[in-house]
Amino acid sequence: MAKSKSISKTFVWILMGLLILGLGGFGMTNLSGEVRSIGTVGDKTLPVETYGRMLQQEIRAIETRSGEPLSFQRAQELGVDQSVLQRLVQLRALDDETDRMGLSVGDDILRERIVEIPGFQGIDGSFDREAYRMTLDRTGLSEAQFEAQLREDVARSLLQGAVMGGIAMPATFAHTLMQFIAEERSFTWSLIDGASLTEPLPDPDDSVLRAYYDENIEAFTLPETKKITYAALLPETQLADIEIAEDELQAAYEERSEEFNQPERRLVERLAFIDDDKAAAAAEALAEGSSFEDLVEDRGLQLADIDLGDVSSADLGAAGDTVFATEVGSVAGPLPSPLGPALFRVNAVLPAQVTTFQEAREAIRDDLARDRARRQIAAQAQEFEDMLAGGATLEELDSETGMQLGEIDWSEDTTDGIAAYDGFRSAAAALQAEDFPSIIELEDGGIFAMRLDEVLAPRPAEFETVREAVRAGWEAREIGARLVTMGEEIAGRIREGESFADAGLDAVAETGLTRQATVPGTPPGFVEAVFEMAPGEVRVLPGNGTAAIVKLESVDGTSGNADAEALRAQLQDQADRSLAENVFTRFVAQVTTEARPQIDQRAVQAVHANFR
Repeated sequence: MAKSKSISKTFVWILMGLLILGLGGFGMTNLSGEVRSIGTVGDKTLPVETYGRMLQQEIRAIETRSGEPLSFQRAQELGVDQSVLQRLVQLRALDDETDRMGLSVGDDILRERIVEIPGFQGIDGSFDREAYRMTLDRTGLSEAQFEAQLREDVARSLLQGAVMGGIAMPATFAHTLMQFIAEERSFTWSLIDGASLTEPLPDPDDSVLRAYYDENIEAFTLPETKKITYAALLPETQLADIEIAEDELQAAYEERSEEFNQPERRLVERLAFIDDDKAAAAAEALAEGSSFEDLVEDRGLQLADIDLGDVSSADLGAAGDTVFATEVGSVAGPLPSPLGPALFRVNAVLPAQVTTFQEAREAIRDDLARDRARRQIAAQAQEFEDMLAGGATLEELDSETGMQLGEIDWSEDTTDGIAAYDGFRSAAAALQAEDFPSIIELEDGGIFAMRLDEVLAPRPAEFETVREAVRAGWEAREIGARLVTMGEEIAGRIREGESFADAGLDAVAETGLTRQATVPGTPPGFVEAVFEMAPGEVRVLPGNGTAAIVKLESVDGTSGNADAEALRAQLQDQADRSLAENVFTRFVAQVTTEARPQIDQRAVQAVHANFR
């Protein structure tokens, strides 16, 4: 029985009794009437109330994780309703299977489960019938309904335990993984570079460089290029001509006073709970030594899920004063929050920010001038569009308006000048020869029109324009080749017994490195190559203008290594769990298919109507 209970915790959704208890205070109140189920699975019905409760809990759980309200429309877009319905169908399919198998639990076991539930216990920790009655009353369940559902939950957990119990991955699997992850290497290595060469490179003539150019022509091939003429009017070109009166600057400063003069703030994380009891239990766990991170992990959350960022006291409402009086690194609460009682951890204090008018003046003027420039450009855009529609050329826009003519050789790699705008790059990528120029707005409020003059297919760059790049590539190749030759000569001597020091190298000894290690300054793939080597082997590994000479000293196994054994046990446990879960998932899918679920979509929509 203990094994069964442990396994069932892997699938929390299996225990619907705990699910229903977690919904205290969130009962569905508008689902009365003729409709009692949303469908059938085998001989089992899908109760309307159960679907409503599960859907409501899932929405609340998402709200708790995100820290934001979730509308039902958005929940449907995320597929929450379909996920909950699928989960309920699977649960009832398992219930149908337990009935078919004649699997059930007696009253004594049922009583043991009920008295163990904390929500039904009094302050002395013993079962409290009044607490039992009141808790069920809040959920809208009778004792008979709850006990019937709990009986099904326990039967499901027994079935789950029977399916998953005893499933184990072969020990060789975990051992092989452990060996791969934990096995270590000890080695000696040294790096040689261009400074190690005793002779300078010869000065290459044109024939040598042209040969390298031809051999590596792909590296010197230009991409497809569009030769584009454009006319543009950008806000930044208008700023110098825009005047902003001093009283406008002062008024803008006053309007943005909250931006320039911010109160003291805190960097805060908020962990919200569904009720006061759970929040108090979490606070008690903190007091007994649990970490805040433990509480977050126990909820299936990450710190990023509960991070509020920087907030003012006012942002925190009734919790503000207490949180702001809390020291950095400490936790306050439980305190009220829009998502329920919560614990707040203070991570940093941000002092109040005061920016005077004179300090903010230039930034305000720039913002106002840019805004005015954008509005002036927007007011002229239709006029320019009409000119183009009437047959005006880009050159005429340049001579008759404030738009400025320009040319650009554009490819997908071009990001300079006007091509720094996403809007221009998108338009250039789509531009065709038959397109007529039209006014297009840029993300900063500027406008432009463009014309495709010519498309240049991918082609080799002219040798003279890339001569320096060709020479640099040739030199890097020659240096690399000479370093490898030099390294092989040194490696040969080391293989014959000469030490790194005798070879004139400053050697580095690395001890006990795993595959996950990184060795700064080494060529790409260095650690992977080391793990391919046999003890005593010496290799030369080329890099970018360097070469590494490495000798593997020893392969350090995992025998007798306590950490490695702990890793093996962890990997074995994970593999066993994963295999068992996969088997159970396939079992649930098969049972569900055989139960032939039938869903009444009208009843489902009736439930959904209560969430809108």
